[in-house]
Amino acid sequence: MNALAATSRNFRQAARLLGLDSKLEKSLLIPFREIKVECTIPKDDGTLASFIGFRVQHDNSRGPMKGGIRYHPEVEPDEVNALAQLMTWKTAVAAVPYGGAKGGIGCSPGELSRSELERLTRVFTQKIHDLIGTHTDVPAPDMGTNAQTMAWILDEYSKFHGHSPAVVTGKPIDLGGSLGRDAATGRGVMFATEALLAEYGKSIPESNFVIQGFGNVGSWAAQLIHEKGGKIIALGDVTGSIRNKAGIDIPALMKHRNEGGALKDFHGAEVMDSAELLVHECDVLIPCALGGVLNRENAPHVKAKFIIEAANHPTDPDADEILAKKGVTVLPDIYANSGGVIVSYFEWVQNIQGFMWDEEKVNAELQKYMNSAFHHIKAMCKSQDCNLRMGAFTLGVNRVARATLLRGWEA
Repeated sequence: MNALAATSRNFRQAARLLGLDSKLEKSLLIPFREIKVECTIPKDDGTLASFIGFRVQHDNSRGPMKGGIRYHPEVEPDEVNALAQLMTWKTAVAAVPYGGAKGGIGCSPGELSRSELERLTRVFTQKIHDLIGTHTDVPAPDMGTNAQTMAWILDEYSKFHGHSPAVVTGKPIDLGGSLGRDAATGRGVMFATEALLAEYGKSIPESNFVIQGFGNVGSWAAQLIHEKGGKIIALGDVTGSIRNKAGIDIPALMKHRNEGGALKDFHGAEVMDSAELLVHECDVLIPCALGGVLNRENAPHVKAKFIIEAANHPTDPDADEILAKKGVTVLPDIYANSGGVIVSYFEWVQNIQGFMWDEEKVNAELQKYMNSAFHHIKAMCKSQDCNLRMGAFTLGVNRVARATLLRGWEA
């Protein structure tokens, strides 16, 4: 099941639990706006190359639309639509005053030079600049993009609209980015893990972990969990997978990776088959890579007691049902990986205020938001007699539905 079908299915199940009017349900599902643009640039060798850019603006009932821009070969309308919808529910679960959006360009960023990436980003911004804005739609980094990408968008947008630091988040600190933003999603994952384990009388120091993905989210989650005393016994990314039942030395692994080394060449652990990573025995499994990695084929073999969805849509609905029958507790992505959008909100607030917070304040506020959201999800689980995924979806959908009705929607 693709990401759009799975997300829509979860939404409809939440809508039924909430007893939403069918017309309102349909209205909430349909995107506010879908944008598709051609981006043609001269390459460094003088040839022309064309790419397709997308921006789906799903909902703005609770505030400006918010969502990342990803550069990846598999960026296509259904995926962007699903992720935009997920952002609508995620911002509502996190209780930040945003709606949902998502965007991207179908390209392989690793095959483009820095100057080609800059030209592509600027052309994309030129095509959508009148449809984004500080109080309209606020992009952020995602897969294949980073703070530099946001700096180019900010600069290009400001040529049309004047200096507008709050038009994007995830910017470099020197251009109005927030301290703590780089680690925010991984730190949020750690706070979410703490909250979930505490519900079961457990803690990070007495648990062992398997992490799939060692990019921004996975590496920060690994570092922060390691600092809290958690034992990371297996870890993998596109360069390979490794394990050490005594626990991987994460600071040493970070040093190895930052020096250009692949995971499989790290001397502090043994190489393992990447196909075994998701079914490796552990207390907590944290998928931090692509969507759909847990499916009907591997879900029956999962040995983890808890799954923290740090990636977007890592568990398809078939796997969800299998894991539920096995008694595996899944903490859903629309809560577990919301640390990034929460600190993006803090960055936006700082830009509008013209006042920068210190990192201690950012991290303390993030913890408050993550703990509050978990508390409200648990309350929804109790009132609706449902699992954590439906608890999160009903919480998010209910907040968006209420805002829509309060603004004057008529059936």
